Amino acid sequence: MSYPAFFAEVPPLRLYDPLAELLGAAEGGLLEYRYEDAVKLAGHSCPTVAGAWLMTRLALGRLYPDDLPRRGGIGVELRDRQDAGVAGVVGAVLGLLTGAAGEGGFKGVNGHHARRGLLHYGVAMAAEARFTRQDSGASVAVAYNPASVQPDPAMPALMKRCFAGEANAEQRVAFGRLWQDRVRRILLEHGDDPEVVQIVA
Repeated sequence: MSYPAFFAEVPPLRLYDPLAELLGAAEGGLLEYRYEDAVKLAGHSCPTVAGAWLMTRLALGRLYPDDLPRRGGIGVELRDRQDAGVAGVVGAVLGLLTGAAGEGGFKGVNGHHARRGLLHYGVAMAAEARFTRQDSGASVAVAYNPASVQPDPAMPALMKRCFAGEANAEQRVAFGRLWQDRVRRILLEHGDDPEVVQIVA
């Protein structure tokens, strides 16, 4: 499989998952997620997937400044309903990275390591998402707005032609390249830009 080269430039997220350690799935319970893992889950790479990645990275860095984040020990709430806009995609990526799951998630082993009920949608808040440590109750709310990272001026016309079935092979390749270039800029050039992703008080 081949991915855009910039995927490899996105710093990975490393977490400790006690369930993975207990069941022998990962030595020491150490898991590493790369941006391409989020892409595989969503089936595509776009500003929404990039934003979910950046929000998680920012929140976990704030919640666990000195330790590896504890996957499966983090509650996640989203402002939008699951069926609204891109909330379902965002929630899926946040769940992948944190282990948080809705009512269909893992119910635990002998009362331990449950992930069910840690992911909630439609929660009233100013931010887009809130992450909460289950051990300490510490919480971080984050917002994401990629509007300041504008697409290449040629992209809208190419998009229109692609979705109208009027683009030739060269134009389809050009559209995909420009689409991913915006994602690249969001992740690598604006990943720490407070105009794009920020903690909400």
